[in-house]
Amino acid sequence: MIGMAKAPKRPTRDEFQLEELGERLIEAKQEESELMLTVWGWEQKVQGRIVLMDTRTRLVHMERLGEITKVPFMDIMNVENAS
Repeated sequence: MIGMAKAPKRPTRDEFQLEELGERLIEAKQEESELMLTVWGWEQKVQGRIVLMDTRTRLVHMERLGEITKVPFMDIMNVENAS
């Protein structure tokens, strides 16, 4: 392990920020709205509709054009409406 480059750490967020993020995702799922997610460590934003929020794996399943992208909840940095 000596001499290995450290990957940048994911920015930490407090409980309030995480709760607010969760509420926005739940609301978007209920309204079936199209979102753009900024995901930590991912080059491109993820666009689509939430089809599943798996509490066991903590993954948010986003669907766009028939493809499912599974996004780790803790890596979601920003949520915005895609319109």
